Amino acid sequence: MYRIDEPDTAPIRAGEELPAERLREYLRGKIEGAEVDIAIEQFPGGHSNLTYLVATGGREYVLRRAPHGPVAPKAHDMARECRVLQAVHPYFPPAPKPYLLCEDPSVIGAVFFLMERRRGVVLRAGIPQPWANEHLPRLVSKAFLDCLVQLHTVDVVRTGLTGLGKPDGFVERQVRGWSERWMRARTEEMPRMDRVMEYLREELPPEGPPALVHNDFKLDNMMLRGDDPGTVEAVLDWEMATVGDPLVDLGLTLCYWDPPDADVRDGPVACLTRGPGWMTGEELAGQWAERTKRSPAALRYHEILGIFKLAVIVQQIYFRWFRGQTSDERFASFHKRVRSLVEAAYARVEAVD
Repeated sequence: MYRIDEPDTAPIRAGEELPAERLREYLRGKIEGAEVDIAIEQFPGGHSNLTYLVATGGREYVLRRAPHGPVAPKAHDMARECRVLQAVHPYFPPAPKPYLLCEDPSVIGAVFFLMERRRGVVLRAGIPQPWANEHLPRLVSKAFLDCLVQLHTVDVVRTGLTGLGKPDGFVERQVRGWSERWMRARTEEMPRMDRVMEYLREELPPEGPPALVHNDFKLDNMMLRGDDPGTVEAVLDWEMATVGDPLVDLGLTLCYWDPPDADVRDGPVACLTRGPGWMTGEELAGQWAERTKRSPAALRYHEILGIFKLAVIVQQIYFRWFRGQTSDERFASFHKRVRSLVEAAYARVEAVD
């Protein structure tokens, strides 16, 4: 293996600039190095919250803020994400350590927080050439599984992390909350989505013992060490983390691992984890159940819930583009993916019936 030190930042996209001077004045005396000029670049990955590299006085920090324009209630809550990281980092080291929270939106136009800078490689559309060999997919699959098991075996009672959520009735609240998000963000009538929501409401399964739930655990939210792709350097994007039945996590994870929607599964950019050598979704789920000692009996329900949530997430992003709240052309065709996801969820509901 060869060490990879790829640049992971880019110039800031138009319309997403930060007011550097106001930020510098605010940070003066609060973090080391802020008494001198600061340099700001953007991490270009992701479709939701905005993430920047703030360099000052020889130190580097990561700044997270919500996207521009109106956002769904309780979504993009940077203050909550910062507090989650403060609570989780001591017990789950892949969670980056937060340093500072600013709840005054007048500083940069939104609530934001600073956290530690982690360096590594995030796999998205392809494998870096130095890592390209037949063993890499299995190695990364194992690292991914190990990290997910590590997350779900944190003792939330002993650590006091149960305070991050309300485990009782967690799944029912997930269904209700995501259904409300859908209704606020929809841009066209979709009777088949109505049927999916009806199924999820009426077929609620028994809940398992609570665990720490990331709620968006996927390969491109995981950073691998540049000199060791078999080691997880960081898990990113903790905005939706909570405590509840971890099958909610696994169900959504499988949607990303083996996408149910044809636009992604068979699209122009191949889904990495569908390639040769990667664990199958079935392998991933089976080993997870064995190692966490949890029953996978309700997994089919949670896969449907995962597809539903993913459809809502994509719709919320498309809704911002549809309303003119972002000009990012990556989002212009997201409604097609929403329709594909709704069809996939509906087909699984009909198969259950």
